[in-house]
Amino acid sequence: MEQWVGIQTLIWLFPIMFILHDFEEIIMVEKWLNKNSTILYERLPEKIADRVMKQFSMSTAQFAVAVIVIFMFVSSSTFLANQYVNQGPFGDIYFFTMVTLIYFLHAFTHLAQSVFLRSITPGALTSLIIVIPYSLILYRSLLVNEVITWNIIFVCLPFCLLLIPVALLAHWIGKKVI
Repeated sequence: MEQWVGIQTLIWLFPIMFILHDFEEIIMVEKWLNKNSTILYERLPEKIADRVMKQFSMSTAQFAVAVIVIFMFVSSSTFLANQYVNQGPFGDIYFFTMVTLIYFLHAFTHLAQSVFLRSITPGALTSLIIVIPYSLILYRSLLVNEVITWNIIFVCLPFCLLLIPVALLAHWIGKKVI
């Protein structure tokens, strides 16, 4: 059976899906934190609530800068994956796999936050209707067409932890730039 969307199209859709998801976060995060900070302190231990507030207390513009920094990783991983599929000189599927895995797993943190806080949190809606379905389609297509293997996924999974400092750095840059 021929697939209805090509591998390259699915790969190039990644930055678009990322932006759609992060637009929701950019639009909601500042207002949501201001409105729901008391709920965070009611439901979380004080030290954890303090860390969440410190990490995410930023203006919409600052958060947008952080997203731009992360978008550079998303875009470069997409370019490298496209090169890999085309057998180009800069091809690399591992970096793309790591970045898409963290994107996919990140969606579940939004859903867990919403359940835990009993509230729609920034990013939860697009996680449910965009990130998770896109990721499942992407991984199925990459696996079926042998662009990646389960072994590549399992090898990349622990390296996803290396991208957490990138997100923290992006937030720091966002706060410093604006």
